[in-house]
Amino acid sequence: MTTYLGIDLAWGEKNPTGIAVLDDSCRLLRLSAVTTDAAIEATVAAYADGRVIAGIDSPLVVTNPTGSRPAEQALSADFRKFHAGTHPSNTGKPEFAHGTRGARVAERLGLVVHETALEVYPHAALVALFDLDGILTYKDKRGRDLPHLRSELLRLMGLVESLVTTDQTWANLRAAVEGATRKSDLRVAEDQVDAVVCAYVAWYADRHPDRVTAYGDEETGIIVTPSLGLPVATTRHDPAREAVRSYAEQHPDLVAAASAAVAHLASVLDEAGINYLTIEGRAKSVASFAEKATRTAAGGPLYPDPLHDIGDQLGIRVITYVRDDVEAVAALLAEQLPVLDDRDFGELTASQGRFGYASRHLQVEIEGRVVQVQLRTVLQHAWAEFEHDIRYKGTVPAEHASEFDRRFTLAAGLLELADQEFSAIRERLRGAAPTETAGDDPRIAPGELAAFLAGQYADAGWSRTDHYAWISGLLLELGITTLVELAELLRATDEAAIGARMDYRYPPGAVRRLDDALLSAFGERYIGLHGNAHRRDLLATRLDRLSGAAPGA
Repeated sequence: MTTYLGIDLAWGEKNPTGIAVLDDSCRLLRLSAVTTDAAIEATVAAYADGRVIAGIDSPLVVTNPTGSRPAEQALSADFRKFHAGTHPSNTGKPEFAHGTRGARVAERLGLVVHETALEVYPHAALVALFDLDGILTYKDKRGRDLPHLRSELLRLMGLVESLVTTDQTWANLRAAVEGATRKSDLRVAEDQVDAVVCAYVAWYADRHPDRVTAYGDEETGIIVTPSLGLPVATTRHDPAREAVRSYAEQHPDLVAAASAAVAHLASVLDEAGINYLTIEGRAKSVASFAEKATRTAAGGPLYPDPLHDIGDQLGIRVITYVRDDVEAVAALLAEQLPVLDDRDFGELTASQGRFGYASRHLQVEIEGRVVQVQLRTVLQHAWAEFEHDIRYKGTVPAEHASEFDRRFTLAAGLLELADQEFSAIRERLRGAAPTETAGDDPRIAPGELAAFLAGQYADAGWSRTDHYAWISGLLLELGITTLVELAELLRATDEAAIGARMDYRYPPGAVRRLDDALLSAFGERYIGLHGNAHRRDLLATRLDRLSGAAPGA
């Protein structure tokens, strides 16, 4: 068995050095950052048994008093057009005046320079491995802001994930990069990611010696890099790995698409007046996609074409209060968007005569992309998340498995009953909300408005709490500051005609009903209110319907 080390060596012992360890199957065994030579030795000591080869990103041999080494000149001649040329190394620089730190570390680890300790250069290696048009610009330089650096580093991490089987430490590092708020946060991760690249180049050079180029010579220094024109994809006819690589490259675009899809869906639900608790979305992480892409069944791949077959690359979860709202959201999406698939796992579970997982899953198309939308009530969500944490993320002793199954089933049945009761309560209760103290705010208090609308539109459901405050602000813009004034206005509106024109196909909330009434009463003036700036096109379309004109006429 051979162990492959990756060492992204800092110039001195005050700055962090990234350390990575791979086994001969390219499985990540260790990933960390240390500072001193002694710490490097201690970190890799557990992996020193057997054959060890290290890729070290640092000069190992420097003998020239000025300029660049022959290895650097030759490599730069090939890679300069990709902006992957090296920096010059010479003994005139203090860090090389008395030998190299790289050689000292190699000796400390029992490695032989140019044989089991290889000098590597990640920028050039990545260009060659992935046939890139230029280097990934994840290093901090003038003009590169935090979002750019984070995006480029995540792109690099995705490419690495297409080559290496990563672990939880890597997943934690990715999460830290995704949530980084300072460039210094990225710098900590960058060293460790580079170390994994170094380890992979050592593995690649050992496994494919005919596919690497050694620039320079033993006396003046050698840099080993995968050869240009022989990208790694040509050596691995593995659809899953190729799909992961492609997914990693497009992941930043998918993250942006997920945010846009959430905003679009929230706009659709808000426009319809359907009440919900939360809407959240995400693009499937590269690590999660890679794990799913490599699943097998019956001796073959579960997803022969991962990029096409894995349908939850973009996911949105809508949490509602009661089951009726789940049905309303599903019906609305079917009306507004192309629905590619619709599965009600609650009905499936019930058809099997048992209680358990209940969730509605739809695959819809938004802006040309497939999006999986998961619809649950808050109680269904609580059960599913807790059950998943216990059953799949925790350890259930075998002797307790049947008891846990029984208890989860019992809990599912009780929550289904609770969902039914909540629906019944909402159907029968249209009581007034508590009166709020207005203070100096001239608007109608949201609580008072909610109570008033519950009586005005007895057949309508409650709207989102924040929507009552929002439409109260619109009333203020119209000069309506009391419930008496609002009641007089609504008496002059024809609710039956508005309902007929709007042809509600879903149960609109009370705020949506008032919204349509105000639009009918004030027309263009209502559309022009400051509080409606974000939805004027939608309101114009609705006004056309209210007036009986064809949309866009």
